[in-house]
Amino acid sequence: MKRLVIILAVLLVSCGGEEHSDLKQELNNLTKDLRGKIDPLPVVKPYEPVPYSAFEMPEPFGAAKIELVTRSAGSGGGLKPDLNRPKEPLESFPLESLKMVGVLQQSKQTFALVRADASLYRVKVGNYLGQNFGLVTTISENQIQLRELIQDATGDWAERQSALQLQEAGGGK
Repeated sequence: MKRLVIILAVLLVSCGGEEHSDLKQELNNLTKDLRGKIDPLPVVKPYEPVPYSAFEMPEPFGAAKIELVTRSAGSGGGLKPDLNRPKEPLESFPLESLKMVGVLQQSKQTFALVRADASLYRVKVGNYLGQNFGLVTTISENQIQLRELIQDATGDWAERQSALQLQEAGGGK
């Protein structure tokens, strides 16, 4: 092992001679004017904070905004939804995405079968459907009638009648 190290050292020393000095001189002459040029860094603009001056205005997405809207709804004939009641599962779906697929009767009470996504729900009069506080008022053989409460641009609540029609057997999901 020592012999191998000695032989390698002798070979390296012999390669370091003046044999290629003319090539090294020529390379130095050709590259003496070549220097890498780096563009200066862009000037960083100082951060200027903008003061928030809307502290006295209501928060647009907070509970205070909802209270403000319901308080201003007093001129709309006294109509307003009960925001404190627990939501029913079918209130998380838009009314357009719900499909009435059947009707059944149990002990003199009529139920409608409503499909939402891949789930089937049993609905009776008094349940809520859709995202506009839609209260089921009547269930017939071919439709569910609803009373919805919608809010207009002035914040007043208005009532509108809607219906969910029975879907035909071959008519979609």
